[in-house]
Amino acid sequence: MLKKTALLALSGGLVLSGIAIGTQDSETTASGKPDWAGQGNGKVHNVIYMIPDGYNASYATNYRWFKGEESSFDPYVKGLMQTYSADTEVTDSAAAGTAMATGVKTNNGMVGVTPDGEQVDSILDAAEEAGKSTGLVATSTITHATPAVFGSSVESRGDQALIAPQYFDNGVDVILGGGRDYFLPESEDGKQPELNLVESAQQDGYEYVTDLDELTSAKSGKLLGLFADDAMAPELERGKTDQPSLADMTGAALDALEQDKDGFFLMVEGSQIDWAGHAHDAAWAMNDTKAFDEAVAAAIEYAKKDKNTLVVVAGDHETGGMSVGSNGEYDLNIDVLHDVKATGDTMAAELNEDRSNAGEVLKEYANIELTEEEAAVITEADDVASAINEVISDRALVGWTTSAHTGTDVPVYAYGAKSHKFSGLLDNTDLPKLMGEAMKIEF
Repeated sequence: MLKKTALLALSGGLVLSGIAIGTQDSETTASGKPDWAGQGNGKVHNVIYMIPDGYNASYATNYRWFKGEESSFDPYVKGLMQTYSADTEVTDSAAAGTAMATGVKTNNGMVGVTPDGEQVDSILDAAEEAGKSTGLVATSTITHATPAVFGSSVESRGDQALIAPQYFDNGVDVILGGGRDYFLPESEDGKQPELNLVESAQQDGYEYVTDLDELTSAKSGKLLGLFADDAMAPELERGKTDQPSLADMTGAALDALEQDKDGFFLMVEGSQIDWAGHAHDAAWAMNDTKAFDEAVAAAIEYAKKDKNTLVVVAGDHETGGMSVGSNGEYDLNIDVLHDVKATGDTMAAELNEDRSNAGEVLKEYANIELTEEEAAVITEADDVASAINEVISDRALVGWTTSAHTGTDVPVYAYGAKSHKFSGLLDNTDLPKLMGEAMKIEF
């Protein structure tokens, strides 16, 4: 195993691989003096742990160009995090999430257990034990790998029907995301053999909501929101649904959790950045990063007002081997992605059998006039969605190296009390331990 080393923290901040790393937040007070309240003088009553699945510095750079300015969390970059799992240099989300939630490395595919299958407690469990309220928010099924590691323990990430009931057993107070099927019995076309977890949750005092309007009206400190049978819609296509945004869910979770005067722990995942990376869908990646950026902005705004909230942002790994520039060109044409209105999967579904309407579909959904060569790539492809994404990524000069994950380090961002603790070169197992120290709870 690699030995963890510390980065030298110079007074002006260390610049490494284009990332400015230091211990001082860039925010200042009205007098122009550093905002030391975000540095460690305050007490940590609450933690908001935000995970952009699949996100690293390349995504951060492309998104900065896509947005035209820094993200809401760019100013608070603190360090880098190693991502390897117990059994390989390139982690999956289950092993990465387990490390980031429990402080223990495990094998790829395993959720909340050691490589030997022993259950381990998460930082969420520790917060619950300390009397704090807890919450999970995601745009995937809420029983997917990353949220699962905080509230369950199973040897296979695929056992989502086993994960769902453990959230209630472990006292998670706010549960918001997709995956309604995993909470309903087979008799109602769900995936639970017998249990109706929605009914039992309501009996236990949870307010149950299924769309944006119901979420906005929710008042309870215990909240179950399931907004899709499976995963929620990609941000590119959410406008066609009645589903809340990630920022909407984050705000609702904070409203519910802050009712507990003992504080709270909240995990928020931007799940589909990773899925976009697997698909090499650059527009999907940038738009779901935008949704995540807006959620982080809401969290930081809450922390600024509260003064006792720590916000930590870190991807669990990188997905797709995304590059800034491609095809041998010293350039980037990211503005192409602003005209894309659907995922590659959706565009592929609009093609007729012989794909002769590819030009019409790409013009309608991406404002692209296909060249003969690009049209041939799409009409002759075995995987037509991937071919569409290849054409769009090539136009944007966004490159990809793999359809899987990569083992690169990822940036760590932190705002609020004790945020300085997250500086330097960290291991993914360090983050929950540092959160436990910051909250002064046993972990």
